[in-house]
Amino acid sequence: MAKLFLHYSTMNAGKSTALLQAAHNYRERGMEVLLLTSAVDDRAGPGRIASRIGISSAAECFVPEDDLFHRIAERAPLACVFVDEAQFLTAQQAWQLARAVDDLDIPVMCYGLRTDFRGDLFPGSAALLALADEIREVRTVCHCGRKATMVVRLGPDGAAAREGSQVQIGGNESYVSLCRRHWRAAMGD
Repeated sequence: MAKLFLHYSTMNAGKSTALLQAAHNYRERGMEVLLLTSAVDDRAGPGRIASRIGISSAAECFVPEDDLFHRIAERAPLACVFVDEAQFLTAQQAWQLARAVDDLDIPVMCYGLRTDFRGDLFPGSAALLALADEIREVRTVCHCGRKATMVVRLGPDGAAAREGSQVQIGGNESYVSLCRRHWRAAMGD
């Protein structure tokens, strides 16, 4: 029986690495998979999922207007669908992925951030938290050694930004993963 999975974490926890390893395992056994990533994040190049440790793979891009159920149905049969940057899904697209699991019996594995730099849920993440059959945390650590559950966006002065749009693409130069205590301190609480 297929399931909808959500693998979530903060920045730099290895979500894309885990996705690429899982997709490799399927492909190594001759199984067909579909890799999807948001068109919003093109740091590795358009249609590319890349990990900080140097591995990458081609992927199809999605935008908010895409009907992911129909895209998956057109490619069926598939052994699995992998979605990177799942926080950028719309709530409707999260439902479309759930429908692919239910109606096409194809497992869907989503990887993404849970919250933004202000501690607010991303719409795609909120929908997946509500819909996923299995939710798995990908763990990383704060500079103090505690589990990092939050992320701060660094402003031009290197201090934690408190305002700004929810989406600003960036990596280590822009974001730092912290435990809640250190996130609160960085945010002035």
